[in-house]
Amino acid sequence: MPNPPTSPTPSLENRVVTLQHSSSVLANNPLGDPHERPLNVYLPKAYHSRPRKNRRFAVLYSLAGFTGTGPGQLNWKGFEENFVERLDRLIASNRMAPTVVVFPDCFTAYGGTQYINSSAIGNYADYINSELVPFIDQEFRTKAAREHRGCFGKSSGGYGALMLAMRYPKLWGGVANHSGDAYFDFVYRSDWPGVLTHLQRYAQASQGRPRSSTVRQAGQLGEDDGRIERFLRSIWSRPRGGAQRMTGDEMMALMLLGMAATYDPDPSAPNGFRLPFDLQSGELIPARWRAWLRHDPINQIARYGKNLHKLRGLFIDCGRQDQFHIHYGSRQLSQALTNADIKHRYEEFDGTHSSIDHRLDISLPFLAQRLR
Repeated sequence: MPNPPTSPTPSLENRVVTLQHSSSVLANNPLGDPHERPLNVYLPKAYHSRPRKNRRFAVLYSLAGFTGTGPGQLNWKGFEENFVERLDRLIASNRMAPTVVVFPDCFTAYGGTQYINSSAIGNYADYINSELVPFIDQEFRTKAAREHRGCFGKSSGGYGALMLAMRYPKLWGGVANHSGDAYFDFVYRSDWPGVLTHLQRYAQASQGRPRSSTVRQAGQLGEDDGRIERFLRSIWSRPRGGAQRMTGDEMMALMLLGMAATYDPDPSAPNGFRLPFDLQSGELIPARWRAWLRHDPINQIARYGKNLHKLRGLFIDCGRQDQFHIHYGSRQLSQALTNADIKHRYEEFDGTHSSIDHRLDISLPFLAQRLR
C-alpha cells in the first residue's frame, strides 16, 4: 500500500474531504491513465460531533456512470441539488442515517469503466476493493465490515455496484443499482450497426480497390483491421477544450469499444481486445458475443446468486422509457432474482435514462438504514 496522505480537518460548513490517492493497482495501466487520483469523501455533520467523537459510521461508495467522474458528481447544479446538498437534506430531515460517502474517480481514456478487471483497460475492481476500501477504513471512522459497507450508482455505476456485490461478497453488504446495464442483446447490440458505419470512415482501401470490396475478416477472430486504431488515435490526439469536440456518433463508438475492451479483452489481439462483429460485413461473431453475454447480470445470477443472498439490502430501479431499453433488462434481472429467491426491492418510474438523481431520495435511505 502507498503511504497515506495527511487528512485535512474539514469545517462543519464544508463536509467534503479531498485526498490524493496514489494507486499501485493502476500504475502502468494499459491506457496510460493516471494512477494518482483525487478521492472525495463526504462526512456527515455528526462525524464531527464532540460528544460522540469516537462514533463510527456506515460507508457508501458512489460509482459514476460512463463519461462521469468521481469529482464531477459533486459539481454545482442549476435548478437542482448537487450530491452534497442532497445528502445534507436527507440526513438533516432524518430520512437517512448519517453515513460516510466516498466518490472514487475511475475515469478512463474510453470514458469510464464497468468496475471490473480488464487487461485492456485496468483492474478497477481491484482498485476499489484492494486499495480504496482499506484506505478509507484506515483514514476515517467507518464501520469496517461488509455489513456496514455498500455501493451504488447509475448506468455503468449501477452495473458496477451489482458486479462488486456478486463477485466480492466479503466486502459488500448492500447495493443500489439505478438503470444498470442488463440484457446486452438490447442494450448494446442495436447500437453496433451505427458504430460500424461510423468506423468505416477510418477504413483504408486495399491495394487500390474501393473500400466496399475489402476482403472480409477471417474466421471468428474479431480483430481490428486498422480502422479502430486510427479512430482511437484521432480521438485521443485531440487537445482538451479544443474546437474539435467529440460528436454523438464518436462518443457511442468510443463507448462500445470501451465495452469490448471490458468484456472481451485479449492481450494478443490488436488494441488488446476483440470485437463481437465483423468490421467489414457486420456479421455477428457468435464466439465473441458469448464473451459479452457472460458479463450480462441476467446470466450471472446462476453463478453468483448465492453471494447476493448475503446482502442486507438490494435495490434496483429503472425508468419505463429508458432510451437504452434497460427497463427490459431490469425486469428480467428482477425476475431472475425472484426465481432464485433473492430478496430485493425493484421499482419502475416514469422517466428515461437521464435526469434521475431524484431516485437517490429512495435508494440512499434504503441503504443507510440496512447498513447502519
